[in-house]
Amino acid sequence: QLHLLETGGDSVQAGGSLRLSCEASGFGFDGACMAWFRQAPGKEREGIATISRIGVINYADSVKGRVTISQDNGKNTVYLQMNNLKPEDTAMYYCAAGTLWACNSWSSSGPDSTRFGSWGQGTQVTVSS
Repeated sequence: QLHLLETGGDSVQAGGSLRLSCEASGFGFDGACMAWFRQAPGKEREGIATISRIGVINYADSVKGRVTISQDNGKNTVYLQMNNLKPEDTAMYYCAAGTLWACNSWSSSGPDSTRFGSWGQGTQVTVSS
């Protein structure tokens, strides 16, 4: 069973930066498609970034230019560097893993969350003004 563990969430001031990490362990990880989603209280889950095993990257418009997704295949870890954080970035951030098709599932609403079969427990990011 694949296990995803997110770390790095914190409380920061607006304009600050954070780097989230997602470490994958267990059976079945091939890194075909990794993603970061977030969910704020009372809002729907939003996919914000995906990276495929071959390095194809996509971002949601809401974070484009402020976040960078990267991966270290040797460590089975995916990162999300977030800069110039805003109060509206406050949310629980989740890491997810899926097949390569998951990375091809982007629409105007973001990546299709149903294409991701493994999810972490989340890490909280709180941005104060």
